[in-house]
Amino acid sequence: MKYLPLDPRIFIKNRKRFTDKMEHRSIAVFLANDEVPENGDALYRYKPNSSLFWLSGVQQEDSMVILYPDNPDPKYREVLVLVRPNELKEKWDGKRLRAGEATGISGIKTIVWLDTLPALLTSWIHAAETIYLDTNENDRKSSWIETRQYRYIKELKEKFPLHQYKRAAPVLKELRAIKTPEEVAVIKKAIAITEKTFRRLLQFIKPGIWEFEIEAEILHSFLSNRATREGYGSIIASGDRARTLHYVSNNQQCLDGELILMDFGAEYGGYNADLTRTIPVNGRFTKRQKEVYNACLHLHRYAASILKPGITIIDYHEKVGNEATKEFIKLGLLTRADIKNEDPENRAYRKYLYHGISHHLGIDVHDLGPFRSPLKAGMVLTIEPGIYIEDEQLGIRIENNFQLTRNGNVDLMKTMPIEADEIERLMNS
Repeated sequence: MKYLPLDPRIFIKNRKRFTDKMEHRSIAVFLANDEVPENGDALYRYKPNSSLFWLSGVQQEDSMVILYPDNPDPKYREVLVLVRPNELKEKWDGKRLRAGEATGISGIKTIVWLDTLPALLTSWIHAAETIYLDTNENDRKSSWIETRQYRYIKELKEKFPLHQYKRAAPVLKELRAIKTPEEVAVIKKAIAITEKTFRRLLQFIKPGIWEFEIEAEILHSFLSNRATREGYGSIIASGDRARTLHYVSNNQQCLDGELILMDFGAEYGGYNADLTRTIPVNGRFTKRQKEVYNACLHLHRYAASILKPGITIIDYHEKVGNEATKEFIKLGLLTRADIKNEDPENRAYRKYLYHGISHHLGIDVHDLGPFRSPLKAGMVLTIEPGIYIEDEQLGIRIENNFQLTRNGNVDLMKTMPIEADEIERLMNS
């Protein structure tokens, strides 16, 4: 790993939070993700299973976490399963974790090698009544590829058909949504790397630069500051391309007079930052660009004023939509007739703001968390309104990351340049 060792109390506390929710005489089994083939004999870069990482901090393939708080043998109440180190394999693929190293990362004292697990696991399951198994139940999931988790569910149900099975996902959705102080500390490190990178870009961007040069500068800055990687593919969209929400081609030249929308964030220690800024390529907003930018910034600050415990994401989006309607009338984008005749299922403002305003953030960039039930203190969410005007070939989005508190929220990116005048000053200093 590139990042400095994390405090294992993060994972010790997370396991305790999960086991406190388990039924009596139950066992929970969590598996690592598949290694996914790319082309030829190559594999995609490995990404650990988010749930397993949340419980252990381990990022190694073929790992497992087994939680059995009622195990008669206290030694086996929490177990980390690892592939046994193999000298020949390590010559090709690099060093694998030793038992002591894995304990240092996770805080789990009992390490079991994968090739010795079957007999142990069978005896544990025989003594249990309920088995918790993990499934990918992120609400944004759109792929139905059968992963290792789903294959393992079939395998266990065939082998132990009379046990009671429960989904770990609803418990994880509740727990992972509320970040511990230790988790927030790691998110702040990812944010600090992202801020350092953004400030670097303010001095780097000039007319004639290419989008991919900016993308390369981001990756260079991330890795130079111990980030694990990009949290997601950076969006570097100048001119009219900024209206494409998930623009990732990043292959065009940035021209004098254009704005450039940059959506990027570092991953550090398994946790992510998620920043969006829109800046003038030449360092100066035009009058109209600044007018639209300030309207977007107003929506950002309005959203921050109402994002508090007790509100639901659905109600929150509706309120921001109402405020966006007012702003778009001021900008000359909508008329009162447009509002009077709007379709309640496809409101008029959505012509210029066609995405959600916030999502949960953590180990996953679009992290687990509720959308229909009230938000709670401890959750970390983005705020990212945008304004996209086809006729003006203009797209602006502004995004910061916020932690909810008992009475409101804290802007975790409050030191990031955000005012139009400050951006201009820094770009021309």
